[in-house]
Amino acid sequence: MAAHTVNKLTAIFVKKAKEPGKYGDGNGLFLHVKLSGAKHWVQRLTVNGKRRDIGLGSASIVSLEDARTAARDNKRIARLGGDPLAEKYKKQGEMILFKDVALSVHALHAPALKNQKYAEQWLASLENHVFPLLGDRAISSITSADILAVLTPIWSAKHDTAKKIRQRLSIIMKWAKAQGYVSGDNPVELANPVLPKQQKTENHFTALPYYNLPNLITLLQSSKVLPSTKLALEFLLLTACRQSEVLAAEWSEIDFENKRWIIPATRMKAGRTHEIPLSSHALRILSSAKEQELESHLLFPNPDTGRPLSDNTLRHALQKRLKLNTTVHGLRSSFKDWASETTNHSNEVTEMALAHSISNAAEAAYRRGTLFEKRRHLMNDWADFLYSSQTKVLKLVQGDNS
Repeated sequence: MAAHTVNKLTAIFVKKAKEPGKYGDGNGLFLHVKLSGAKHWVQRLTVNGKRRDIGLGSASIVSLEDARTAARDNKRIARLGGDPLAEKYKKQGEMILFKDVALSVHALHAPALKNQKYAEQWLASLENHVFPLLGDRAISSITSADILAVLTPIWSAKHDTAKKIRQRLSIIMKWAKAQGYVSGDNPVELANPVLPKQQKTENHFTALPYYNLPNLITLLQSSKVLPSTKLALEFLLLTACRQSEVLAAEWSEIDFENKRWIIPATRMKAGRTHEIPLSSHALRILSSAKEQELESHLLFPNPDTGRPLSDNTLRHALQKRLKLNTTVHGLRSSFKDWASETTNHSNEVTEMALAHSISNAAEAAYRRGTLFEKRRHLMNDWADFLYSSQTKVLKLVQGDNS
């Protein structure tokens, strides 16, 4: 009787079959001919009390004999209480490299990351710190000891980087587990409890007292810092923007007619378009940048390469050339201190000028406007303050001539 219930198909029939339908061979194995003419092997099994259809591949690639062998193996695993699909994915996990899985996860998540630069940093952190150790290892072989080998050397020296890498490793391993390539607990979560505890510290950027900023403008203008760097720093001060936003700024983002700079959402930390009112001083900086005639789409390109200035250029100008104890980001804090301590501009306006996200979800849901005109008054007052010492000198000179 058994001889009549298995091996019903022949290689010739498989080759010539064209009529759409399912043709049984035994052991739950079927040849599935689709309307398009494509042929696939499918096995119907009961696994742990549930019916399961398992694809065994295209009939143009997998022969009848190979399909029968796979069907027998699957049936044996199911009878012993196992899961043939789990076994299949486990074998794949033993052959797929960690690097290949990481690249697949990056490609999946990159479109949802806040901008292209962040997506590049996401991958670069793995290339620098993870791939040299784990890249050529099978994804199923990664253990908590391997995670510790990656994170421990940088956990204290580069703690922020290490935390980001830990998060990315966790995402990669969760994805691999969801695909069935690995089983058991996430090795990243197993490694977490034994990583050294970090003492919490207040992480404030070094900032100049706001009342020293007019002197900074004067000092910068009289320095021997390269013109493109001078202009970028002045423009950054006048707009209270982040360094990354200024260094990547393009001429196409400047609306001269309406005196505003429109930064696209892809370049903003919060992922939202940010419009910045430009004071007359900021427009003057842009005119000076145009006069450089560097023929670049960037406002402040490296004069030698035409590429954006490096992240360290502005910091070097402040700390090494001008000998000032401040970070570039700290200049935004100086702006906030000036606005809070010396003006009547509301906190809401100054926070929006800094493009800060609203932490209160209810408030964020109801805020619709951009307070653009109020911010224009704020940025004009800020520019007048920054150049106040030069205005006083000009008035004195004019008074002497009269």
